[in-house]
Order: sequence, then C-alpha cells, then structure tokens
Amino acid sequence: MIKKHLFSLLCILFLISYGDLSAQMVAESSAPLTTISTERLGKYEAFLKKEIADGKIPGAVSYIMKNGKLVHNAVYGYSSLKDKTPMQEDQILHLMSMTKPIVTVAFMMLYEEGHFFLSDPVSKYLPQFKDLKVAKDVNAGLDGATEPANKEITIHHVLTHTAGFSHGLAGTELDNAIAKALYLEPQKDIESRVNTLASLPLVGHPGEQWYYSASPDVLALLIEHFSGMNVADFLQERIFNPLEMKDTGYNISKENQKRWGPVHNYNKEGKMVNSEQQLPIEGNTVFGGTHGLFSTAPDYMKFCRMMLNNGAWNGKQYLSTKTIEIMTMNQIGDLPREPGQGFGLGFGVTKDVAASKSLGSVGRYYWGGAYSTYFFIDPKEELIAILMTQIQPYNGYYREVFEQFVYQSLVE
Repeated sequence: MIKKHLFSLLCILFLISYGDLSAQMVAESSAPLTTISTERLGKYEAFLKKEIADGKIPGAVSYIMKNGKLVHNAVYGYSSLKDKTPMQEDQILHLMSMTKPIVTVAFMMLYEEGHFFLSDPVSKYLPQFKDLKVAKDVNAGLDGATEPANKEITIHHVLTHTAGFSHGLAGTELDNAIAKALYLEPQKDIESRVNTLASLPLVGHPGEQWYYSASPDVLALLIEHFSGMNVADFLQERIFNPLEMKDTGYNISKENQKRWGPVHNYNKEGKMVNSEQQLPIEGNTVFGGTHGLFSTAPDYMKFCRMMLNNGAWNGKQYLSTKTIEIMTMNQIGDLPREPGQGFGLGFGVTKDVAASKSLGSVGRYYWGGAYSTYFFIDPKEELIAILMTQIQPYNGYYREVFEQFVYQSLVE
C-alpha cells in the first residue's frame, strides 16, 4: 500500500515537473531568438552616409527597437541643405501618409465604444455618401460617363482602401482632377474636403479593387461625428497626451518651429535642394486623416511600441488585443496589391514573404509617407524600425533598401 502511494506521488511529481518543463520549453520556443548585430548594422549606416555624401538625401533620422530595447538611434546629414542645419534626433518632420495609421487607431477606439459596426454603410452617418457614381472611363476625367455604384460604401471599405475612392496619384485624367479638387482648391476644414471627395466619381465599384485613396479623410470626419470633437483635439486627448507624444500635431508651435525640417527635391540640374514650395507649419485647419501631422522619430516610436505591445503602454490600454489583431491581418482577400502584400485596417500587411521577393516576416505591418518617411512593426521578431527623411517625390527605393538593411542585421 505504501509502495502504491509512493508510486502515485512520484507520478504526480513527475507530471508537475514535466508540466513546468513543458511550459518553460513553450515559452522559450516562442521567445524571440534573434538580436541585432551592430557590425551588420554598419552596412546600413554606411549606406545612409554615402547617400548623403552623394547628394541623394539631405539627412535622416533612424530608430530601431528589438525585443523591447532601443538598439539603434542615429541622425545623419542635414535637416536643411540651404542652411546646413544638422539633423537632430527630435527633428519635427512632415509625416504625410504616416498620419493614416494614427487616425485609424483613433477611429478604432470609437469602434470599441460601440459607435458603429464595420459593416455599416457610411451614408448611415454621413448622408452625402448615398447614391455615389462610378466613372466608366478614368481617362475621360470629370466629364466622362458614370454609372450608379452597385453597392453602398461601408466603413470596412473605407478602412481598407477598397471603397473606390482615389488619392489622385495614379496619373489618369480622373486622378489628376481629383488631386486638384482635394488638395489644390482651398478647403476650410475636413468636412469641406470630405464633401468634395463625395462629389467626385469613384474609380471603381466598392469592394472590387484595392486603390490607394483619401479614405482616411472620411474616417477623420466620422471621428468628429461620433466624438463631438475636432480630430486635432481628439488625437491630443486620446493618443498624444497619454503617450507623451509632445511634438506631434497638425501645427508646430512658435517655440518649436526652429526644429522643423523642410522638404527637399531635385532641381532642374539634378541637385538636391530645399523645395521652393513648403506646406504651412502653422494655421492649418484641415485636420485630415490622409496627411497633415508633424512628428518626430521618438514620438512615432512611442506609437509603434503601443501597437507592438497589443494596444497597451505604461499601464494604459489604448486598444484591445483583438482589435489590434483584426487591424493587422489581411482584410482584402485576394485583391491585388504589391506581390506578397495585403492590407489590414490602416496598415499594409505582409502575407507571403516568398512572393514579396524581399526579407521580412508574415504578419509584418507598415506604412510610409509622401516625403519619404517609413516604418514597420514585425511582431514575430519583436522589431520596430523607423527611417525619416524629407524628400519628394516619394521614392519606394528607400523603403525597400531600409527594410533590407534592417532585416539583414538580425542574427541568432
């Protein structure tokens, strides 16, 4: 009898020990195994320095965080070539389309408060989006024939750039007319710009294409509709203040304007120079979702860290884990984008590394801005990387080579 009890006790102890060992093995197997090689990262730094020396970019700010630790933060070159002002770590730069992920996060906070369903038609809240028209020929411009949209635009369409809106960037006659109407004609506020968007023909029927667009401006107006606040105040109260993003907003205060970095381009002789035309840094009243925010690399890293940490930071839960999950999974099915890439809610998403013909991980999410700012978040590697410069037009080359250099620096 004693031997039987002793055998049972030993079995129980073995099971407990095996359970603890199994849990430890699972924890170890799911923990990130890679680190950043400083030596290999030297290739990335050498590349940026050469690009600056060759007059291809004015300067840059670079941030990399791995496994919760800031492993690289560096500045290179100049914020202004004209004044030979050295780039600073806290340089305030135009985010341009890196505004989109922030506004989408703000919008999803209101989703979590039950203001709407993703399947709701936008016209339920903004009646101007009822009975929209679709261009039959995008090369015919605004004067071309149209037909009624075959379905209503939903909030999900708006979040995923599948509504049929345009950003005016594709170069067709209709795109050119849309760009002129949205960005070259004066707009009083975000409602004015969104009303203009609603008055223009769609480039395709809702849900039938992924087409990069001004959809996040619709999100911005919906934020105002649901919250009763303008977007600038909502972002300040719900994201920027609690995350201590002190240098992020739609206008730059007088005392901080000396830290603003102007945009550059190539002149007729092919030399990199300060652009003759600069967007205003104060007095802005169109608080949009497409672009408009200024920020710094340290501020944007705080936003990214919150996202990588499943919506939580410093004891505050900004979004639930499940909300982050649906935002960062492919939401557009097989609608074509770049090879291997899908789109979530506000973020590009890598769905097939082999098809992308580049380094990366499935589930990596990312975006960039028109003045050549870039970021990505890789949950599998617990990796965040940010590269910010200020050159136009946008150059996808720097996004691709930036990702390549960061990923090649990972070692076991």
